[in-house]
Amino acid sequence: MPPFDPVTARLVVAVSRYGSIGRAAEHENIAASAVSRRISEVEARLGVALFDRSLQGVRLTPAGETYVAGCREILREIADLHTEMVDFAIGTRGSLRLACTSSALSGRLPELLATFAESHRGISLDIQEMSASLALGAMDDGQADIAFVADNNDVGRFETEMFEDDNVLVLCSAEHTLAERLRSGRPIAFDEVAQHEVVGIHHSGALDRLLSAAAARSGRALGERVRVETFPSLVRMVEAGFGIGFLRSTSLHLLAGTDVISVRLSDDWAIRKLLAVRRRSSPLSRPIREFLALARKSHVPLG
Repeated sequence: MPPFDPVTARLVVAVSRYGSIGRAAEHENIAASAVSRRISEVEARLGVALFDRSLQGVRLTPAGETYVAGCREILREIADLHTEMVDFAIGTRGSLRLACTSSALSGRLPELLATFAESHRGISLDIQEMSASLALGAMDDGQADIAFVADNNDVGRFETEMFEDDNVLVLCSAEHTLAERLRSGRPIAFDEVAQHEVVGIHHSGALDRLLSAAAARSGRALGERVRVETFPSLVRMVEAGFGIGFLRSTSLHLLAGTDVISVRLSDDWAIRKLLAVRRRSSPLSRPIREFLALARKSHVPLG
């Protein structure tokens, strides 16, 4: 049997992560036909089918699940070995691979990276924006050094540290019936605002999951007048009077130049954190150590 091919292994893992050869090919910057050919070749060599293929995409077979688990372990070991070897080198070169959610890139992370890049000109930055589930998958696969995700994700298998406050805010327009109450600046309970029409945000995001769980606990069904896909659109629709909205504090800058009023929700579930996540026992290269040190030093908790 031919030796283990890490390139093909990475492609197989990517296809399993995205459930689509096309999406995996796009992410890996390779033609979909080349991905399909490599998978077919490895299946032929192994004598088993790794994926069930359908019009809806691809799904791992039991054999495929075992193969992908092994590939992930080997790819993690390769990534860790590379990190250890980099630290043997003399000088300041290296790389920092980050998997980031939209919330992370809406907060202080871009400015922090700019500061880091200015003083670490030999370090290449690989910054990928993706959902929390994909970011954690990239960590599992050894494709990222640090992931930034909200603390309501399943991160028990990782080492984590607090990166930034990411509390949930409620927004309303200057003409809304809640405006006077929100102008007081005092935190407000979810139950006090949940009866109002809401401008919804895309399903399955961390914020959407938090709000859905809170509504279920209170026995309410949030009345959505409209639903949008991005937080800038949400702010504009709230400002136009389509209802209240909810936003993470990392996106507070989106209110600049608007008349929208905001205040923090007082519920315990709304006091959130954005986490910096790493794989347990993975070696810390010099770029990772110095970036995390800068992040800790520059963090200012919300009052």
